[in-house]
Amino acid sequence: MLENNKQFSPCPICNKEDISTLLYTKDYSLTGEDFQIIQCSHCTLEYTDPAPSKEAITPYYNFPSYISHTDSKEGLVNQIYHKVRNITLTQKTNWVQSLFTGHKGQLLEVGAGTGAFAHSMSKKGWKVTALEPNESSRNKALENYNIQLLPIEKLNDLDSASFEVITLWHVLEHVHDLNEYMKIFHRLLKPNGRLVIAVPNYTSYDAGFYKKYWAAYDVPRHLYHFSPLSMHYLAKKHKMSIVQKLPMWFDSFYVSLLSEKYKESGMLGMLRAFFIGCISNLTALRNADKGSSIIYEIKKIEQNF
Repeated sequence: MLENNKQFSPCPICNKEDISTLLYTKDYSLTGEDFQIIQCSHCTLEYTDPAPSKEAITPYYNFPSYISHTDSKEGLVNQIYHKVRNITLTQKTNWVQSLFTGHKGQLLEVGAGTGAFAHSMSKKGWKVTALEPNESSRNKALENYNIQLLPIEKLNDLDSASFEVITLWHVLEHVHDLNEYMKIFHRLLKPNGRLVIAVPNYTSYDAGFYKKYWAAYDVPRHLYHFSPLSMHYLAKKHKMSIVQKLPMWFDSFYVSLLSEKYKESGMLGMLRAFFIGCISNLTALRNADKGSSIIYEIKKIEQNF
């Protein structure tokens, strides 16, 4: 078990130093290593401690069942993931389209995985630029969709005010330079553009139920763990504001299934995962801030001179 080290650095969002340990968990997907989740009492951001450096984190992604890099269909959970992805891909594509009705503009996807969303938006007539840090995923996108994904290092080379939409589907929780990325997004967005960020929500019912087994903690690959309040502070810090929040309805079931797998619950666990997913979504129906994962539509704050 890790020692309870109170000497944490200031919060990367609000820069406050009132940081404390929330819980201990482990890398259930690969190494079994112990990590702690620490929390800022001001903006409520949670983050993984210790967090591997950019150089040290690469091996934590190198395993066959890491679905966003490999498109693996082995095992029941991954098979369910692929069936659900086909549905959510259509939902995401239609929703992004609705932000600019009748307009086919420029879209930037950061963390494109194996290219499914980038391909879908290209077919809709959008001019898509897609970045992906993982080389094997870029190769898979070329193989599957004939799409040339760019390495993430190209982000800084893109022209300012170029994009109507920038999307990050379950990506922001992985990035080391949180504030630097947000600065770049602000620069790249057109004046009326939209930043679309989907991240897990640790204030959801399923997160509260599974606690240290909650699969969306996914330490140490997930460096940050967001609440709606911390996302508000993050957007505000970078001269942006949240327009709306949408729950991702299938995530509660998928995350609950993985969480039960980590608990080694067997068939009873699969039934319980469905039940917990339903409760989580019912809670989110009453309050979008309680979704298992949340899509945030974010815009620049207009400057008054």
